Amino acid sequence: MNDLPATFLNRHALYLRPDPARVVVRPFKPATEPRDLNPTDKTRANHIVARVLALDPEAVASQLADVLENFLGRHRNLLATFEARADDMEDALAAHAVFTAAQRQLLGAYFLHEYSFEASALFNPSIVAHPDQSGAPPGGRRFILSLRAVGEGHISSMTFRSGTIAADGSMTVDPTARLASTPRVRSRTAGPDGDEVEVIFKADEDISERVIFPVTDSQSNGIEDARFVEFDDGGPKKFYATYTAYTGKAIRSELLETVDFISFRMSPLRGDATRNKGMALFPRRIDGKYAMIGRQDNENLHLIYSDDLHTWNGGVALLKPQFPWEFVQIGNCGSPVELDDGWLLLTHGVGPVRRYSIGAALLDKRDPSKVLARSREPLVRPEPSQREGYVPNVVYTCGAMRHLDQIILPYAVSDTFSQVATIKIAALMQTMERV
Repeated sequence: MNDLPATFLNRHALYLRPDPARVVVRPFKPATEPRDLNPTDKTRANHIVARVLALDPEAVASQLADVLENFLGRHRNLLATFEARADDMEDALAAHAVFTAAQRQLLGAYFLHEYSFEASALFNPSIVAHPDQSGAPPGGRRFILSLRAVGEGHISSMTFRSGTIAADGSMTVDPTARLASTPRVRSRTAGPDGDEVEVIFKADEDISERVIFPVTDSQSNGIEDARFVEFDDGGPKKFYATYTAYTGKAIRSELLETVDFISFRMSPLRGDATRNKGMALFPRRIDGKYAMIGRQDNENLHLIYSDDLHTWNGGVALLKPQFPWEFVQIGNCGSPVELDDGWLLLTHGVGPVRRYSIGAALLDKRDPSKVLARSREPLVRPEPSQREGYVPNVVYTCGAMRHLDQIILPYAVSDTFSQVATIKIAALMQTMERV
């Protein structure tokens, strides 16, 4: 087996590691007690409310001051967050007397908890150009990385980083904000296939503060592996991401849309091609149709066309396992990247001992069902020094980006942390075997 030249992949000294100190506040929902209680006193929530109401005003003020002293520096607008949580608890509060402002704020605090959203892992990144290129160096480009963060209970959320690549290929990732926050749900529309939800962050928050946490039943245990793509539809810039919504038992593919990474719309996808994970949208229409790469059978990659961005059916087999490093299964590693020679499709292959590696295929630009070339050996495979982690022996990416004559490739190591590499396009083309 001939490995690629050691100089083929330029690994940058950029490591994005999980930080358990980064926390958000999430609703705490006490479980219902099993024994039969009075209708107005049937949940632990009502018990907590009654206990707070029993405190005298001085004790309420003292407890609220203590909470603020402990947590104020860890979150933005904490009192407003307490009040908003109290608003959410109206069902529990309605059975009780009128509340003072301090009592409502203290009650809101009792029904929240801190969640370390990236305590376990920060992985499976994708990359797109930043919608705001002001401040980019000459010949360089600003970018946004999306990452999958995992915390207690293996709940996945989506978080972001920004950075810059210079004309010479050197890269920097901007410092991470100390605080983090979840967005406000601006609208929710129920539909036959699930809720469509729009969420919005405050515009003055750094992009690294923004954490998209599950907000629908279909996402209740995670928003996983977002594959972002800048979509060219002839108008203003628009970014889409296909991701996996996970309930803890079932999965499905969903679509996220944004123009500014401040407000986001999340919608369910319909059709028989959306029942598996790992769908990736082409960055523009082909012959007037939307195009997607998907894995419908847990083994092969399919090419799917649709007139409707939210409905995907059928598809034709495009790539099947061919080389030993991908005999178990193959999947896509993000949206195809348009090159002069065709569509570059990054793939992952699973081999012996379920070792995940990253490879590539080149598809015809006019007819992506035609495979022009394929990498016989992986472009990236687990390094001996980096095989340990949450899931060992895995390298994985959810999307790359072209910049001048290079491919920027962020990728995850052992489902634990992420790093970034660059590959010269000419060198990549030389390593691929014509079909």
